[in-house]
Amino acid sequence: MPNPTAAVLIIGDEILTGRTREGNGHYLAGELAKAGIDLRELRVVGDDHATIVAAVRALSAAYHHLFTSGGIGPTHDDITADAVAEAFGASIGVREDARSLLAAYYAARGVEFNAARLRMARIPAGARLIENPVSAAPGFSIGNCHVMAGVPNIFQAMVASVLPQLVGGAPLVTQSLRVMRPEAALAEAFGALAAEWPDVAMGSYPFVQEGAFGTNLVVRGTDPARVAAAMAALRRLIPEGE
Repeated sequence: MPNPTAAVLIIGDEILTGRTREGNGHYLAGELAKAGIDLRELRVVGDDHATIVAAVRALSAAYHHLFTSGGIGPTHDDITADAVAEAFGASIGVREDARSLLAAYYAARGVEFNAARLRMARIPAGARLIENPVSAAPGFSIGNCHVMAGVPNIFQAMVASVLPQLVGGAPLVTQSLRVMRPEAALAEAFGALAAEWPDVAMGSYPFVQEGAFGTNLVVRGTDPARVAAAMAALRRLIPEGE
């Protein structure tokens, strides 16, 4: 049975302007591979309501799961919750369970629970809260969309809350061979080998080290035995370090 599929939607002008280096998609890709959920698309959009709505509708319809990152904080440009609510045709407002979590968190720290912080308790109707053990402000899941914070350590904590609740498939197994030869010199032989193993994914990734060209040859699949056999065939064809 094929693995479930997923997309990641990264939201924020700070990503598109280069102010912030995006790492949440990279992190989630690795976690999804371990969970047996195949990441098929990663998209980045800015803080524009209509664009977010359109992206959420398209991606949630195309894949089993959609994960979003960013735009659920306390400021005026945190518009993800409203956009996701519209995408799923849900109303949105302050929800008591989310409000209680935040009120307790700020009270314990002697911090004012003001109107800006209350915005983070606005949750679409029918959504399920995603636990945030770092700063209390919850994410949420609605339909097949899992809405999470953009701050990396909070995002990672939310991923840890969400993934165990999802049904995955066979984890992705990866093996690689590092070869100190240019990619073009290996392309013909590597392509022929890939054609012999259609059930195993093979990719080549060039690098430069101290002025010399090299290539990482990667074999991926969900059947460990097939990946191992394909890697053995690759090592016979192209010895390591050659």
